[in-house]
Amino acid sequence: MATTNDLKNGLVLNLDGQLWAVVEFQHVKPGKGGAFVRTKLKNVLSGKVVDKTFNAGVKVETANVDKRDMQYLYRDGDDWVFMDTSSYDQIHIPDVVVGDNSRWLLENQEAVVAVHEGNPLYIELPAAVELTITYTEPGLQGDRATGGTKPATLETGAEIQVPLFIESDTKVKVDTRDGSYLGRVN
Repeated sequence: MATTNDLKNGLVLNLDGQLWAVVEFQHVKPGKGGAFVRTKLKNVLSGKVVDKTFNAGVKVETANVDKRDMQYLYRDGDDWVFMDTSSYDQIHIPDVVVGDNSRWLLENQEAVVAVHEGNPLYIELPAAVELTITYTEPGLQGDRATGGTKPATLETGAEIQVPLFIESDTKVKVDTRDGSYLGRVN
């Protein structure tokens, strides 16, 4: 148990049997009336974001979420197998939990896995990953002045937009949050 005064970003609350992560919060002390806390909460399982206001000092139930550094090993049917880097325990994470992050996952890649009561909730990848382009159309001579982009397929199968001068077998840095091209890697 904690009070609304203890809220901080990333804290996971158990409200009405559902897990909600605090995205942002703000303590408000109006000139008239009691203080309150305005929060933006994200449902850990569905990803739905809601605004919720609590009176200051109200007790809220926190959920014990364990974030562990893990390494992605391999795909097993609809499951993704991760290994805890400290204890070497392997866990199977269903496709729905991995979600869109599967577009950026390569074998032996590090990720943070959030676990609550033995159930994996979500995985966090680094902000950027380095991947190799397996296929992209060649850029046409004279197209470089426009600053345009073209589609490129990565080694994970994901497709992103890259500048026209990028060729196949180029290693690029990709933002895992929105899938944008960040630059070439030497």
